[in-house]
Amino acid sequence: MTFTNPVLPGTHPDPSICRVPGATRADGTLAPDDYYLVTSTFEYFPGLPIFHSHDLVTWTQVGHAIHRTDQVDLSSVPSSGGLYAATIRHHAGTFYVVTTLVHTQGQGGHLLVTATDPAGPWSDPVWLEGDGIDPSLFFDTAGPDDAARPDGGTHVWLTATRLADPGEWEGQTEVWLRELDLAAGALVGPEHVLWRGALHGAVWAEGPHLYRVGDHYYLLASEGGTEHQHAVSVARADTVTGPYAGNPANPILTHRHLGRDFPVVGVGHADLVETAAGEWWTVLLGSRPYGGYFPNLGRETFLAPVVWEDGWPVVAPGVGHVAGGFPLPDVGARLPGVGSPAVVGQPAGVGTVVVHETFDEADEVDLAWNQVRTGDRFWSLTERPWHLRLPLLPATLSDVATPAFLGRRQQHTDMDLTVRVDVDPAGPDEWAGLAVRQSEEAWIAAVVTRATSVAAPGGATIRPLGAVSGSVPGTVPGSMTGGREVLVVERFGGEEVVVGRAALGPLGLAEGPVDVVLHATGQEYELGVRTLRGFHAVATVHGGRLSSPEAGGFLGVWVGPYATGRGTTTATVADVECVEYRGR
Repeated sequence: MTFTNPVLPGTHPDPSICRVPGATRADGTLAPDDYYLVTSTFEYFPGLPIFHSHDLVTWTQVGHAIHRTDQVDLSSVPSSGGLYAATIRHHAGTFYVVTTLVHTQGQGGHLLVTATDPAGPWSDPVWLEGDGIDPSLFFDTAGPDDAARPDGGTHVWLTATRLADPGEWEGQTEVWLRELDLAAGALVGPEHVLWRGALHGAVWAEGPHLYRVGDHYYLLASEGGTEHQHAVSVARADTVTGPYAGNPANPILTHRHLGRDFPVVGVGHADLVETAAGEWWTVLLGSRPYGGYFPNLGRETFLAPVVWEDGWPVVAPGVGHVAGGFPLPDVGARLPGVGSPAVVGQPAGVGTVVVHETFDEADEVDLAWNQVRTGDRFWSLTERPWHLRLPLLPATLSDVATPAFLGRRQQHTDMDLTVRVDVDPAGPDEWAGLAVRQSEEAWIAAVVTRATSVAAPGGATIRPLGAVSGSVPGTVPGSMTGGREVLVVERFGGEEVVVGRAALGPLGLAEGPVDVVLHATGQEYELGVRTLRGFHAVATVHGGRLSSPEAGGFLGVWVGPYATGRGTTTATVADVECVEYRGR
């Protein structure tokens, strides 16, 4: 049996993993081992999702390491700022997540949070000194008669990466190491520079992780930048502080030589884990472009086997890439001395997936939903029972702020999103519907609003919408005046443009809830509304401009309900009855 990559589709970059051995039950059987994984989230909140698995293939989200607004301040971070790559580790009953907060006007830098239950609650952050990004923890525990560690006990080390100063070339970085006193919450002792990359001229040696395997310490790191030139390299030493010597076979994984038409590109930022059966596996990020070099789904989490040859790790032996499937992991014995392969399903996002969310009177929305940045909770599940109530906040998706947008990751190249929204906009600046967001500079929205049209030469209708401009031929002047309409608006290249509009009255939707619909088929994002006669298309937008090679940054796409007053404060609210995401 095999599994299909990615194991976490959609934007789940910079994966880090740890294993917690299962306990022995009273009857002598072993409980399954638990695996936990964290990925980076940048400006989204809650941040740093924690996933759980028994088999390394099927993952269930159990919480977030950053889930309270008093833990960090994301309110001012621009897109692709915020919470960078995190590392998760488990030691002596406690889970540790360490990460870096960047581009904030509040406190930033490296921070450590802890929990005894990975579902939370997680602690307030302990802020750690040190430059750079991508911190990682290494618990170095000495065994009996350990020649490499005659001092015994456990030492905790923090490693991270920063720009080399002075560097031999632009973009050269260095991996540094210091000991961490957990009780004091501070770095102690001298600093050690371990690594500046495997290849001469390589940029951004980053994402470092340390391991001890046998008599050696291994440093795993990526380089080349987290784009097409991404690669994974490894070095080893006899002591944790080095010196480290690179693997002659470096890089041990890259797809850059396979070209831009290969189905998976930009692989890197790997972390290693060993199963109870003695198998080694790596989680890593990669992207899947489609319809051109457009990876709208962002950097996703992949899983690949690792073997050891001549004292070095070999990733995807016999294959050398992670684009296909692999045999299922053997996660070890369930009875003492008896090994058995895991019984697993398929990764999330494989095949048809339907998420139909109706909003009960709980206190929280599902863990899959995120808002943009930290801020006061703007949504309610109780003001109108069985609805998600969104205020039409002044903030828009173009602002470095917290707009009234709740999104979940797009995880399929072909998908349908329906947002059933009940809104009675008072004017043309009041919008409610759905949005597809990559950043402040790249988004699409289909919204219900109130029309105020003026006639234009040639039978077109030009709508004065402040910062939004656009003309849509073929509209009958005056036909939408005062009534509700649906607008499709896109923002790219610093300009918001109306690309389609339709009066709702003639469609039988003059009042009451409206199903605002997105059909994404590859890079064709078709937006419109559902009527009694079926889907009514309003506009089709090319989705490739939502991908990071076009829009910039490090993120893929989030989709979900959106409401705004476009710079004005209003008492109008939008009530979302249900949201359906259908991957196909």
